[in-house]
Amino acid sequence: MQTQLAPQYQSTPEGAQAEAVLRQCVHCGFCNATCPTYRLTGDELDGPRGRIYLMKQVFEGQAATRITQEHLDRCIGCHHCETTCPSGVPYHELFAVGQAEVDAQVARPRQERLLRWTLRTVMPSRWFASALRLGQWLRPVLPARMQASIPQRPALGPPAWPDALKSLHVRQVIMLKGCVQPALRPHIDASTARVLDAVGVRAVQVRGSGCCGAIQGHLGDVEGARERARRNIDAWWPLIEAQVPIEAIVVNASGCGAWMKDYATLLADDPAYAERARRVSALLRDPGQLLAGWMPQLKRKLAKRSSGALGAFTFHPPCSLSHGLQLSHAAQPGPIEKGLRELGFEVRLASRDTHQCCGAGGAYSVLQPGLSQALRAQKVQALDEAGTQVIASANIGCIVHLQGGTATPVKHWVELLDEALSR
Repeated sequence: MQTQLAPQYQSTPEGAQAEAVLRQCVHCGFCNATCPTYRLTGDELDGPRGRIYLMKQVFEGQAATRITQEHLDRCIGCHHCETTCPSGVPYHELFAVGQAEVDAQVARPRQERLLRWTLRTVMPSRWFASALRLGQWLRPVLPARMQASIPQRPALGPPAWPDALKSLHVRQVIMLKGCVQPALRPHIDASTARVLDAVGVRAVQVRGSGCCGAIQGHLGDVEGARERARRNIDAWWPLIEAQVPIEAIVVNASGCGAWMKDYATLLADDPAYAERARRVSALLRDPGQLLAGWMPQLKRKLAKRSSGALGAFTFHPPCSLSHGLQLSHAAQPGPIEKGLRELGFEVRLASRDTHQCCGAGGAYSVLQPGLSQALRAQKVQALDEAGTQVIASANIGCIVHLQGGTATPVKHWVELLDEALSR
C-alpha cells in the first residue's frame, strides 16, 4: 500500500514501524472473513482492513477522531487476521503504535479514562488479589452489569506445589509469576510445577518478576509495557547467565506468551536491553511446546493407557495460542491435542469455528462487554455441543471468560495432565 508519512512521523520509530507494516498491506480484505468483530457487526471499520485504513490516515497527517478511537477499541487483538493474511502483514505491530497515537490525540470521556487507568494500574499490581476478593464478596449486591465482570471464586482447595526438599532437580526453568492468574486460578501454576517435577525439571519463580506487560500494551501504554519487560529481564538475567543456566522461560498463559514473544521488537530501540530481550524471547516456551519432550517420562508414569482412557474433554485453543504462538492449527492437530491424545486423553474440539475467538481478549470483556458476550455465547454453544464434562484451554483470560458463560468446568489443559499423574 502506497504510504506518505506526515512530517511529524518521519524519522521516528513509530513512523518507521507504521510505514513498514502499511507498505506490506495490499488491502485485499481476506482478513475481514475471519475477524470476529467484523463478523458480528458487518462494519468495514470494525475489520482489520478498515482499521488499517484509519491508522494510515492518522500517520499521513489526518487528525484522529472519537470515531477512529472507537473502531480501534473494538479490535480484540486475536491475531486471526495475521494467520489469514496472504501477505503476512504484522497487523499487531501497526496497531500497537496506531492505538497509542490515536489516544494521544483524542481525549476519552472521564469515566472511560478512569476505567482504563484502573485496569492497567490495578490488574498488574499486588493489589489485584485484594480487589478481586472484595469484588467477589460484594458481588451479590452489585448491579448485574458489574457482577458479570467479576469472576466467581472456583470451588477448589489450596494449590499444592511440589515439595521443595524433594524437587532438587539439576534441570530447571523459570516460570512466569504473572499478575492476574495467581489470584484467579493459582492451581494452574501449581499444576505446571508438579508436571515439570514429574518429568525431572524444577520450576523457579523469581522474586522481582511479575506481569508481562500485555495489559498495559493492549491499553495503549506502550512505555509502561516496556518498563514491565525491562523489570522481568533484570529479574531473570542472573539465572539466564548462571553457570548452570535455565533451560527455558515457561509461560503457561498463552496470552502472556504471545506478548512476550515480541519483547525483542518492543525493546529493539533500547540499546541497554535489545540484546537481552532477544535472548529472553528465544528462551520463551509455552508448555505445549515442551510437551513432546516430556512424552517419554509421561508415558512411563501413565503406563501408556489406551486412547480415551484418561477421560474426554473439549479443547478450546485460544487465539493467542493459535494465531500468536502458532501452536494450534485448523487443518491438523497441534502439539497439545496430539500429545494428550497419545497419552490417552480423548480430545474433542468445538462443533464449529474451532479457532474462532471466545471474546476474552484480556481486558476486552470489561471494556467491550456487548461484543465480548456475543462472541462467548457463540463459542460456548459450539463447545457444549461437543458433549464432554470438561472444557480445557491454555490461557487464563479465556478460562475465566468461558467459565462465566457455562456450567461446565473450564480448566487449563496442564491441570488435567496433573490430575492424571496424581491418580
